[in-house]
Amino acid sequence: MAATTTTTTTDVSPKYRAPTDFHPEIPELSVSENPHDGLHFWQFMVAGSIAGSIEHMAMFPVDTLKTRMQAIVGSGSYPVQNVNVRQACKSIMKNEGAAGFYRGIGAMGLGAGPAHAVYFSVYELCKQFFSRGDPNNSVAHAVSGVCATVASDAVFTPMDVVKQRLQLKSSPYKGVVDCVRRVLVEEGIGAFYASYKTTVVMNAPFTAVHFATYEAAKRGLIEVSPDIADDERLVVHATAGAAAGALAAIVTTPLDVVKTQLQCQGVCGCDRFSSSSIGHVIKIIVKKDGYQGLMRGWIPRMLFHAPAAAICWSTYEASKDFFHRLNGNPDN
Repeated sequence: MAATTTTTTTDVSPKYRAPTDFHPEIPELSVSENPHDGLHFWQFMVAGSIAGSIEHMAMFPVDTLKTRMQAIVGSGSYPVQNVNVRQACKSIMKNEGAAGFYRGIGAMGLGAGPAHAVYFSVYELCKQFFSRGDPNNSVAHAVSGVCATVASDAVFTPMDVVKQRLQLKSSPYKGVVDCVRRVLVEEGIGAFYASYKTTVVMNAPFTAVHFATYEAAKRGLIEVSPDIADDERLVVHATAGAAAGALAAIVTTPLDVVKTQLQCQGVCGCDRFSSSSIGHVIKIIVKKDGYQGLMRGWIPRMLFHAPAAAICWSTYEASKDFFHRLNGNPDN
């Protein structure tokens, strides 16, 4: 392993420092001996796990609103467009109280930490490989994000199924353990991954848009006002993250509706589909609710992902800064 030499460079990204001895023909991915961005693999995992857990816990009530709106069964007498954020919120408060917004948060806690640990560590490794020393390579950021989401979704999807079933109005499950047990007995283990393909198809473009927008917005903010790169680092990450989260959320809402329908099928009056094909589910939704049915819950989804991304990226970068100081390289 070649020794890393230190050079003075102008880095447009406060979180990325390109390896000075990086050879494109022989990519170096050993983060244990030659840490990427000054951190070891396990430190990326811990930082990502902390960021993901805080993000989802903080925004969980908004996620519950989104699930309730997307899982509503439309009919001629109760069209989908009449169910807005205010009505959904009022219904939860009236029938269940504030606790109704947090039903299923245990499943989120079990899934978000490990999934985000995988998400961010895979992203950093892939970014190192695909960028090949160019911190401004938006394509590398997007591809790295796609790789990260494919890996993390395999970890998170089962708990996401449990979470959404518990979030439904009049959910028949007593809790996380009861939901897992009954789904296994009544539907088999395949039910936990019925929406995996849809989740990946949704999250691949979501993550590509998210990471590309995040890196571009962060770079733009620093170029407009270079002084904020050091003085207001977390503000930059939060602003760029919010912009990225909002845009990616709106673009991918139709696929999120399909995912929710698949994960909640057959529960609390939700339709059960003869096929988990994305095209089949879209056809049924459009037939029942029209094309507006594919945009159910887009407002709470955007309201979730904009601040959630800001919280996530700010926490992630703060955790990385802590590890940089712990490793003795506070200038990274």
